[in-house]
Amino acid sequence: MTISVGDTLPEATLIKLGDKGPEQVSLQDLAQGRKLVLFAVPGAFTPTCSSAHVPSFIRTKDQFTAKGVDDIICVSVNDPFVMKAWGEATGATAAGVTMLADADSAFTKAMGLDFSAAPAGLIARSKRYALYAEDGVVKQLHLEEAPGTCDISGGEALLAAI
Repeated sequence: MTISVGDTLPEATLIKLGDKGPEQVSLQDLAQGRKLVLFAVPGAFTPTCSSAHVPSFIRTKDQFTAKGVDDIICVSVNDPFVMKAWGEATGATAAGVTMLADADSAFTKAMGLDFSAAPAGLIARSKRYALYAEDGVVKQLHLEEAPGTCDISGGEALLAAI
C-alpha cells in the first residue's frame, strides 16, 4: 500500500555516517513533535537526482526554515558512505540537508514507493517524491510519475504547497 496524505510515516531506522562510523537514525524520533520535509531519490550520484532534485532543496532550505520546517531529509537506497560523499559533493550537507541511507530499502518498501529498473542497474530503489509531515503525519505528498523527472517533487513545488 502506498503512503497517502493523512497517513503516519512508517517506523523506520535509517543510517547516517557519523564521526564514529555508521549510526542508526529513528525516523520516529526525528519526526516526533517536528515539521519535516523528506524527499527521496532513485539513487545518489544519478543525473536528475544530482542536477535537479538535491539542488532544489538547497535553494529552498532557508524558505522552508522560515515556514517552520525543522529538518529537510534526503533518503536514498544507498549505503551511508555513499550518502555522505554525495551530500558533500552536492553541497547538501553544507546547506543543512540531512542525508540518510535506506540501505536495505525497508523504509522505501514500507512507504509502498519502491521500484526496480534492472536495465539501469536500479534494484529495489525509491520512486522520486517529496513530502511534508507534521509530527509524523503526511500533510503533502508529491510523487513523480517517472524516475527521470523532477517537476512536482522539487523544493520549489513543495514549498509552494505548504
